[in-house]
Amino acid sequence: MPRTIVITGASDGIGAAAARQLHEAGERVVVVGRNPGKTQRIADELSVEHHVADFADLGQVRALAAALLETCPRIDVLANNAGGIFAERTTTVDGFEQTFQVNHLAGFLLTNLLLERLAESGASVIQTSSEASRTMARFDIDDLQAARRYSAGAAYGNGKLENVLFTKELHRRYGEAGVNAVVFHPGVIGSGFGGTARGAVRWFYTSRLTRPLLDSNDVGGSRLTWLALGKPGVDWQPGAYYVRNRVSRTNRLADDPVLAKRLWDDSAAMVGL
Repeated sequence: MPRTIVITGASDGIGAAAARQLHEAGERVVVVGRNPGKTQRIADELSVEHHVADFADLGQVRALAAALLETCPRIDVLANNAGGIFAERTTTVDGFEQTFQVNHLAGFLLTNLLLERLAESGASVIQTSSEASRTMARFDIDDLQAARRYSAGAAYGNGKLENVLFTKELHRRYGEAGVNAVVFHPGVIGSGFGGTARGAVRWFYTSRLTRPLLDSNDVGGSRLTWLALGKPGVDWQPGAYYVRNRVSRTNRLADDPVLAKRLWDDSAAMVGL
């Protein structure tokens, strides 16, 4: 029987690639994207259910959760893959710094709104992080909004570190209830991802000179697919961070349980949970 796999950020990039791979494997894929046209095209290509939600608007995240609960009697995999890097510090309609909200807070909210269904389903929750969590983060738990100091790279790195901290705390809180959380780095992907950044980050992702160093969307997507098709506790270790389908080290702060709990509690307060 096909399992239900929900993928956010699935209108292009590694999310779309994983959606194609999982559909080909015979799973029921539900694609979620920000851009209506792109999301519709992927859904039409695969003949699958789709939803449009901009993670810069938490009202749309809440509406997405309600729609998924209505249309998905079970959710076997939730892939929190949506994310982005933004050149300027801007705030969302909800009043939060955009990088923080899109990369962490929206996925945190979506997961929590679906938690009962995820636990009933014995679901895997997969977070798409990045090695930026180790190399670019300048994390300050007292400045989650980057109000004191902002750079696009550091904000993105912080968001990806928050993905790891969230995964570890989700595993600690709900692992025994049947929710299997895992986080991974898809690789340095040759997509349009870095086009919204500036400086060295934009150059690295868009230059012809660096193109041979970048993995394809299909390769990055395959790492999400491997986790989605795998069996927790057998093929992969819940609560762990994966690079190239192997457990890997990340930022030393990710191993701080007090920090992970503080991030969870602060995030829950921000979204009214």
